[in-house]
Amino acid sequence: MRRVLLLVATAFCLCVFVAADTQDERHEESLVLQVTKGNFNRTLRQHKQLLVLFYAPLSGEGRRVSEAFEGAAAELQGSEVKLAVIDATKEKDLAKDLNATTHPAIRLYLAGDKYNPAHCPLPQSSASIITWLTRRAGSVSDIIADLSLLEASEELTVVGFFEKLDHEYVQVFYSAAIELPDMNFVVTQNPEVITKYGRTHNVVLLIKKSKLIQAYKMMPQTSKEELIIFITVYQMDPVTEYTGETAAQILSSPVLNHALLFIKKSSADFVEIHSAFDSAALEFRLQILFVLVNVEESRNGRVMEYFQVRDFEAPLIRLVNMTDHVTYHLPSDSLDKETIKRFCQSYLDGNAKPKMRSEPIPKEWDKKPVKELVGMTLEKVAFNPNKTVFLLFYLPYSQESRALFPLWEELAKALKERENVVIARIDASANDIDMSMQGSYPSLCLFPALYSERVVVYTGKRKLTDLLTFIDEEMEKAKKERVKEDEERMKYMEAAEKAKDEL
Repeated sequence: MRRVLLLVATAFCLCVFVAADTQDERHEESLVLQVTKGNFNRTLRQHKQLLVLFYAPLSGEGRRVSEAFEGAAAELQGSEVKLAVIDATKEKDLAKDLNATTHPAIRLYLAGDKYNPAHCPLPQSSASIITWLTRRAGSVSDIIADLSLLEASEELTVVGFFEKLDHEYVQVFYSAAIELPDMNFVVTQNPEVITKYGRTHNVVLLIKKSKLIQAYKMMPQTSKEELIIFITVYQMDPVTEYTGETAAQILSSPVLNHALLFIKKSSADFVEIHSAFDSAALEFRLQILFVLVNVEESRNGRVMEYFQVRDFEAPLIRLVNMTDHVTYHLPSDSLDKETIKRFCQSYLDGNAKPKMRSEPIPKEWDKKPVKELVGMTLEKVAFNPNKTVFLLFYLPYSQESRALFPLWEELAKALKERENVVIARIDASANDIDMSMQGSYPSLCLFPALYSERVVVYTGKRKLTDLLTFIDEEMEKAKKERVKEDEERMKYMEAAEKAKDEL
């Protein structure tokens, strides 16, 4: 009997080992590895170049980056670079240990070095990832090209004209090229380029359809960061309309001062006001980013809500600093070029008066079940596309408002395990927030994840079960709407690409 038991145990162990080996083989054969805390160190040792995507499954941007990442994995099959993903919502300890607290994020780990990865810019497509890896491994000689082949391109081309290729200017230029993989970079020493565009050597030219958009003279003190700011600013039009496609580009701009024109595009004075706004924008290119917000577009509701703008108040201009989120209002009924310029200059000189009041940020405001927001943290939390935020706007002296506090605490505790949902509140009397268009206070507003332009006002029964049902239903709606938008955007891109090929 003992012999039989021994044989059974031995057979069981063999099955376990075979299953483990099979699992390891599947792990190795997959295009994108699924990495956890348990296998990260082993995976890191096995691959000299490990490109890792930290992502959140419910993030709209995370899903877009994941698609680009999977596309890159297919193209890189058989290369020295192995791709892997980490679900940062499940592997919190691992993400914290690797200092990957924001996501999506892409890191390249080399030769088993766990703590000094290279940071890959968030890609627009799989080609962006391939270009970044290629430029990192290459040198400036790889982007020397005949400019005549690229001048007619619809895309902006960044051209570096240098007298000597071993000059430090060239290294700064190439470092910028690595950080901006979505853009075309070319180096030339052809003197005909300088003759054609009337420039001297050691200059960076931005060219589109053979037209010189802007030129930048390299100086001994020019840094990679300064060159990147120049390129990214002039890559955009002087005035950029806020849409689902441009939101990420606007919010990630290195220019932190934003001037927003809220206006109806169908209004009779639109052309005149837009022309004045555009003219002013040309004079503040590297200091202020000029953005147009169409108040007739329903998906701009959250932006209008944050800046306390109602459609009938347009046109008007607001200025905001994206670091402290303090907002300024143009106090004029006349939106001509000179008025806009004076307003912008007074803001840069520190003479403009803030529009919004805000309480100081409370200590450990985000540690409690119900997050206590103020004016300065409202946008950061409510506008987060990775979180569904249910926000109570209350008045501290209102009995009806305070009566909701226990329910709000109960709701937060019921959802404490769901990290993609945030329950918060804000004192509307102390933070200069006008929600009158949504009715009287208290006001309960849901900001669904995956659909950053939308806010939904809750008008149902103020009971825990009803609130939980409302959150789940709106989150499902947001997912479906985002999928529909992504599909429509993909169809548009495919149609545009087809039309381009036909030309």
